[in-house]
Amino acid sequence: MSLKLKKWDSAEHLQTKEDIAMYFDACLEEAGDDVAFIAKALGNIARAHGMTELANDTGLGRESLYKALSVEGKPSFSTILKVTRALGLQLRVSVAA
Repeated sequence: MSLKLKKWDSAEHLQTKEDIAMYFDACLEEAGDDVAFIAKALGNIARAHGMTELANDTGLGRESLYKALSVEGKPSFSTILKVTRALGLQLRVSVAA
């Protein structure tokens, strides 16, 4: 009997706004200074949301979103703000522990 494994895809498990907010919060905490980690997390959220819809909501091209929100991407802060707003997320600041 062989075991069949499937590659984990976070986007498949982000079904509610609460799921998305908790996931992104955990990713921000885990990422530290790793911008690629944060970009990839936003990419996972964007795929769960629908990349075409996100492109329409942000006014950015779908292909450029895929590129910017990947591990290799280096999204501008402006892109991050547009994406988070379009996804219904807010970035907040708190004092570091």
